[in-house]
Amino acid sequence: MKISASIYSDASRPLNRVISDLVAHQVDMLHIDCNDDLSVFEDIKQIRAQCDLPLDLHIITEEPEKFYPFLIENPVEYLTFQAEPLKDILKIPTQIDSKKGISIITPTALEIFDAYKDFDFILIMATIPGQSGGKFDNENFNKIRNFRKQYPNKSIHVDGGVNAEVSFILRQMGVSTAVSGSYLFKQASVGNALMNLTKRSIGSEFRVKDFMVPINETPLFKLQGATMLEVLQCVESGQMGVAMAIDEQKKLVGLCSSADIRKALLKNINQLDKLSVETMINFNPICIEENSTVVELLKLIKNSPFAVLYLPVIDNNKRLKGIVQFSNLIKAEL
Repeated sequence: MKISASIYSDASRPLNRVISDLVAHQVDMLHIDCNDDLSVFEDIKQIRAQCDLPLDLHIITEEPEKFYPFLIENPVEYLTFQAEPLKDILKIPTQIDSKKGISIITPTALEIFDAYKDFDFILIMATIPGQSGGKFDNENFNKIRNFRKQYPNKSIHVDGGVNAEVSFILRQMGVSTAVSGSYLFKQASVGNALMNLTKRSIGSEFRVKDFMVPINETPLFKLQGATMLEVLQCVESGQMGVAMAIDEQKKLVGLCSSADIRKALLKNINQLDKLSVETMINFNPICIEENSTVVELLKLIKNSPFAVLYLPVIDNNKRLKGIVQFSNLIKAEL
């Protein structure tokens, strides 16, 4: 996941010193907030003269047209317009070849992106736009997951409340870019903050249930009476490479992954008549309780003797509540 540093979040230093600090610490890009102010292009010119980092411009305006000539003259790599103040659908000139995004606040429905299917990404504002240091609204975890299902080939950017813990969750969910401002500049150093954002979590405010894939979206089957065809179809149609096995009370019995199926086939390749649903099930999977913290989740993964790609989530009665996937951690680093 790329980190886009919000350059105006440090009001205590001149812009050129802020940019020098961020360049020295090798941030991925520079996030520039613009609240209907054309003078932002003077800052863009100054930044261009100082460094060649990609620029990530976020414009809030009712009149996007007045920005177009300046954007043609001063191109940026990433261009986002805030959806809510817009009176009409954006018609950005073809001469502006930035990667384009539309930004929405938490209450705005994802369906607004239907009008921008040719855009490259969505920017989800997880706090109030322009509010530095706000707390991440966990409703946006659902928004991220739902957008990923509806638009699997589009990128997701997130701005607001991104600290070390939120950064880990966003990486796990496959977010491609996180904007960080006040967190980045309020740590002992920008270097420390970046290390926390990209490598580890340092605290827990959120629980696993806040960001897991819920049970209604988790591939699962009742073990009793399940046929091999039903199990294989469940794994295939779920598109996660795994399906959860539950009993009549929805308690987790085990899981069947693509790897479990392969192992069962190899073990019984010369006696396929012995192959059954039970031979393909891992009856002792590592799982986690829904109220566990992110720190507890990380400790569980770290202490596992093997790589964890998916983690069943249960309640204190062992009932299945959902799943946490880790394949997105790899995708988020690309």
